[in-house]
Amino acid sequence: MLTKNYLAIYAKSFNWAGFFLPKKTYEKCSALYDFCREADNIADDENKIEVKKDNFIKFRNNFINKNYDDPVIKNMWGLINEFSISTKIVDDLFEGINSDIKENVKLNSKKELLIYSYRVAGTVGLMMAKILNVHKEPSLKSAIDLGIAMQLTNISRDVMEDKKNKRFYINESFEDIKTTIKLSEKFYENSFYSIKEIPLSFRFSILVARRVYRKIGYKILNKQNIENYKKSGKIYVSNIEKIIETFLSIFDLIKLSLISKNDDNINHDHNLINEEINLNERI
Repeated sequence: MLTKNYLAIYAKSFNWAGFFLPKKTYEKCSALYDFCREADNIADDENKIEVKKDNFIKFRNNFINKNYDDPVIKNMWGLINEFSISTKIVDDLFEGINSDIKENVKLNSKKELLIYSYRVAGTVGLMMAKILNVHKEPSLKSAIDLGIAMQLTNISRDVMEDKKNKRFYINESFEDIKTTIKLSEKFYENSFYSIKEIPLSFRFSILVARRVYRKIGYKILNKQNIENYKKSGKIYVSNIEKIIETFLSIFDLIKLSLISKNDDNINHDHNLINEEINLNERI
């Protein structure tokens, strides 16, 4: 099923965590990522907007029409059929990517930020959870939360890079960056107890991914001001830090096994998203 393995190229934190998955499951997660990355690359390449729009429409139509000549699309439909993934989730992903195919992108509210983060990343978290055989509704909502949290981390990290591409998801101020990281923390917290619902052989990998990605936000906060933030370039988690976070994930795994609390009563911050998108229809 594995084709291009964009996971190893573009998502080193996820790829690191994927090391702890069974091989067949890793390949299925990688196939999902290949599809999402292939679509996202259309919005991110250096073509003119008109060319991007044409390429995006072509890719979307190839997906809708099940053009199995494209192995990425063929593999994605295989996942959809095997794990009963609603195509509404894929439609949401497409909407998010399509919103980036503009000369200028500007989000103006928390609601717009959360809807965008759901579309481009919460969708991926939800589809990934289905591949990991998560079935419980609150747990699937928490998978959306983890995807949103990671996207908010991305947005906080990439303010200067996004500015070069005329994308302004948040303002270029350290206060706004801190606020976005603080918002991400709520979503990271909401994701924790649901990891108990993931089969044991997959659980540790998700804990590692969660810890490693969350670490990026902590490193951003350590910059303390916008000047240091700008000087630092792209903030990432080093291999040594990944090893440390991996060991700390062992304690998370133990904590999960000892606590009785589950995710049934978590207050998911989905009200703003649900004003526009009915998440229950996706789950």
